[in-house]
Amino acid sequence: MTETTLRSVLVSAVALVDVDGRVLLARRPEGKSMAGLWEFPGGKVEAGETPEIALIRELQEELGIDTWASCLAPLTFASHTYDDFHLLMPLFVCRKWQGQPIAREGQTLKWVRPKDMRDYPMPPADIPLIPILRDWL
Repeated sequence: MTETTLRSVLVSAVALVDVDGRVLLARRPEGKSMAGLWEFPGGKVEAGETPEIALIRELQEELGIDTWASCLAPLTFASHTYDDFHLLMPLFVCRKWQGQPIAREGQTLKWVRPKDMRDYPMPPADIPLIPILRDWL
C-alpha cells in the first residue's frame, strides 16, 4: 500500500501529570495490536467527536476518571505512518481530574518521570513525544 492510499486514523492522547511531575503510562494488554508496549492513555476519535470529547470519554472508559475540556492543554502531536494506516495523534497535558486512575481494560499502569520514559518500550509514533514532554515538564 502506498502512503497516498493509506487510511488516516485520528487518535487523541493525554499526558496525565501528577503532583510529583510524573506521567501516567499504560501498557497495552495481550491480544491487542502492539501488546506489551507502553503508551499515553487515550483512543480513537469517533465520528462527531472532537479530540477533547473523545479523550474525556476514553479516560472514563479506560481509567475511570473524569476531566473537562478546560483541563486539557494541547501540547504537540504525532504524525506517523504504520504499515496499514497513518496515525494523527494530538497529545494533551492534563493536571486536573477526579478519581484515581485504575486499569479497566486489562492494561498495566505506571507513573513515570519524563526523564525515564525511554526505559519503557513505546509505539513508534509515541517516541518523538518523549523529549517534548521532558523539556516541557
